[in-house]
Amino acid sequence: MSNGSNGAAAESDEALLAAIRDRDERAIAVLYDRYGGLAFGLAYRIVGERSAAEDVVQDAFLSVWRRAVSFEAGRGSARAWLLSIVHHRSIDRLRGVSGRARHDVPIDDFERVLATDDPWGAVEVRVQRDVLQTGMATLPREQRETIQMAYFDGYTQQEIAAAMNVPVGTVKGRLRIGLQKMRSLLAGAGVERE
Repeated sequence: MSNGSNGAAAESDEALLAAIRDRDERAIAVLYDRYGGLAFGLAYRIVGERSAAEDVVQDAFLSVWRRAVSFEAGRGSARAWLLSIVHHRSIDRLRGVSGRARHDVPIDDFERVLATDDPWGAVEVRVQRDVLQTGMATLPREQRETIQMAYFDGYTQQEIAAAMNVPVGTVKGRLRIGLQKMRSLLAGAGVERE
């Protein structure tokens, strides 16, 4: 008899989604073990808060559980589908009422909030995000899409090359040049890199 974890590692993402459609809880656990860290990293880069990123990932995997039937293998990989759900949930979190509601505090609690929260940190993050979005908009379409796929959608360079129908070397070049332009823009805007 084979070890269950080895069998789970050998299962394709598409097979896991088929099992999730059949309400196999083990399959969602395996999918989470496989992509939970990547999903959290993506969510955290977008929302900028650990607890919000954790909420986004939980919502995304709940959505996968509920909507596994809507996955179409012909439209892309299961990994890309999952990460697009995380990406959309993260953006919804930034724009939605739930994101704003977390920051609404009763007036009686203002002293406690002022003692613990640093509003300038939030302002700095928003300014950096705005500069980043502005910088991305100035890049040529190919560089912008390549960076988007690599850093926000979680695609590998090989997956990007296949999706864009270009050699991997072209993907690497677009990433290198695009990121150099972004570094220059960010440095010119006074945004520090960590």
